[in-house]
Order: sequence, then C-alpha cells, then structure tokens
Amino acid sequence: MTNSDDLRIRIATAEDFTEIMTLALEACAENGFLNPNPDKLAGEIWPSLHQHQGICGVIGKPDGMIEGVVLLRTGSMWYSDSDVLEERAIFIHPEYRSAKGGRARRLCAFSKQVADTIGMPLIIGVLSNNRTEAKVRMYEREFGKPSGAFFLYGTKTGELSETEH
Repeated sequence: MTNSDDLRIRIATAEDFTEIMTLALEACAENGFLNPNPDKLAGEIWPSLHQHQGICGVIGKPDGMIEGVVLLRTGSMWYSDSDVLEERAIFIHPEYRSAKGGRARRLCAFSKQVADTIGMPLIIGVLSNNRTEAKVRMYEREFGKPSGAFFLYGTKTGELSETEH
C-alpha cells in the first residue's frame, strides 16, 4: 500500500493514456448505466492529456501506478456561451479507496485549483447508485451544499445497458 506522504498529484500526459483508459473503462463498468464506447472515451481523454479544452489530473506514488484520476473538460452550458469547467469523472482505483491519503479529496482540491487558475466555474455531478450518500458527503465537505440532483428512470448505475433510442 502507498504511504500517503508519498502521494503526488500531477497533470497527466499522453504517456498516461493507456493507464487512464483502463481506469475509465473500470469506472464505466462500476458506475455506468450505458455501455461505454472506447472511442468516445478516448475522444474526451486524449485532448485533455494535451490540455486542449480540458485537463486530466492523476494521483499516485512517483513512478508508480496511477491510483486515481479526475477528468476536467471545458465547454458551455446548453443555454449560454460562457464557458464552464466540468468534472466528467473522478475515479479512485478500488485497491486505494480505503487507504490513507484522501485521494478523492486531493483530486477535488486539484479541480478547484484548476477552476481558480483559469477563472471558470466548476460544475460537478454525482450520478451513482453505489455509495451515493458517502460520495455526496465528500463533495459537500469540499464544495459546499449541492445545487440539484440527478435522476434516472428505467435504469440504475452499475447496470450497463446497450439501449439505443
């Protein structure tokens, strides 16, 4: 297990692509409600590894495996031309969730630092049927009270479906 003092957050690069894709597919399998399209995942991740309309932060031991990742993308809301920073995903590898070091909390701090640096509001959603209350409590500690909720009808997260409409 990693000593929490050895943990470092860094900006991911193209060299991290394969490892981040593996984590992204694990995240989809654990918490998705539709089957993932690896090409679409890559289309979100790859530009962020080059800091094009986004950024990807990773946490782990220097020269060790990536233990957690946050994917941030910039874009506009459907009703505005103003840009926002959107957390697309935050995922901690299951092996490191109960370890000391506050990986998710530290990736949240990274997200806030990015938002402050670029001067954009940060938007985050918790779309989960697994440990939802604990995730919401962690986000409340880091960001304050939520500004809404997600609802799903006809499916649950963690139950992948190929339903096409």
